[in-house]
Amino acid sequence: MIRTVESEPHMSAPVLAAYGYCEAITGQQARNFAYGIRLLPTPKRRAMSALYAFSRRVDDIGDGALAPEVKAARLEETRVLLARIRDRAVDEDDTDPVAVALRHTADHFPVPLDGLDELIDGVLMDVRGETYETWDDLKVYCRCVAGAIGRLSLGVFGTESGARGAERAPEYADTLGLALQLTNILRDVREDAEGGRTYLPADDLAKFGCSAGFDGPRPPEGSDFAGLVHFEVRRARALFAEGYRLLPMLDRRSGACVAAMAGIYRRLLDRIERDPEAVLRGRVSLPGREKAYVAVRGLSGLDARHVSRRTIRRRA
Repeated sequence: MIRTVESEPHMSAPVLAAYGYCEAITGQQARNFAYGIRLLPTPKRRAMSALYAFSRRVDDIGDGALAPEVKAARLEETRVLLARIRDRAVDEDDTDPVAVALRHTADHFPVPLDGLDELIDGVLMDVRGETYETWDDLKVYCRCVAGAIGRLSLGVFGTESGARGAERAPEYADTLGLALQLTNILRDVREDAEGGRTYLPADDLAKFGCSAGFDGPRPPEGSDFAGLVHFEVRRARALFAEGYRLLPMLDRRSGACVAAMAGIYRRLLDRIERDPEAVLRGRVSLPGREKAYVAVRGLSGLDARHVSRRTIRRRA
């Protein structure tokens, strides 16, 4: 069983301030993520904010306007900071609030900090401008930038005592991260193309006549863009179906958090499937009221119960 912390541990003023800083970053920059983690008890919510704030720092380096060699150097500096956090060389008097909060999180939850090393590896792939020939190639990237975050999050959530199949929980968390990342890739396909990035596998693009890319509101001439999108949507749905097997293994509020975050992305996927070319016209998003509905549905346990029944039917 994975250890969890439900009660609020004693915290000094510097640690509380560090968590407050991380929660502010999360609320400002991660609206979908914030909808989910607000369902968690305070210690877990703070821990998730610390993980997000560090991850956001890594992503911002990769997405910034610095020269590639400067980005690579900054990312390695961040890796050095992570090593200091892992080695307990950061204390509450450190001037970096994200480091202080993450050190406290690692002291109270069994988060595998090596996952943040994987995130840095993935962002370095972005900096180098790597492209992906096959889905297996893309999965390596997705596991770095999203699957690792799923496994880190599981360290905060923990699993229920006696949960059947709990030894596979990290695998399911990783797979759910892949589903979220593939949805992100579909949603941002034009924005990424305008920035000179192509994430979808080259063999998928060629199969549907889309190798020319997506730098405008219309798909490449003669392509089957809708076919490409529907192909990737089916792949993402299969990943969601597998990853959702994690839900019955979590306590009610952790399961609600995961169901809310994943549910928002599944609804984005529904919208993309209905109108594939919408991703070429602008960013597909959900209104706040719909996100709130998904959060309430997650808190009610509907998604977890649905997955549990479906899993039982498969095993029967």
